[in-house]
Amino acid sequence: MKYTPTYPNQPFKGLTEAREWVQGFAQWYNNKHRHSAIRYVTPSQRHRGEDPEILAQRKRIYDAAKQRNPARWSGETRNWNWIKEVWLNRKRQRISPLNPISE
Repeated sequence: MKYTPTYPNQPFKGLTEAREWVQGFAQWYNNKHRHSAIRYVTPSQRHRGEDPEILAQRKRIYDAAKQRNPARWSGETRNWNWIKEVWLNRKRQRISPLNPISE
């Protein structure tokens, strides 16, 4: 939350103001914010299953642009492949000979 451009720089005046801000943030995050970890689609697009077609369209656009002007790219275009699994704070397995633990 604190990295959003609208994050308040002063404390909220009360609970109602805080709730209103959080509700607005949730609407923005889910419906407007294009998340880099899911190839710049919104979380709502991902949850509705719209992302495969959006990503396929982007790939077609980038491929066509590269064909028209190949000098613009020094390598491949951006990866628009669909991501099967998405994690929030994925647990990592860390094993040490002295202290084997799983986070």
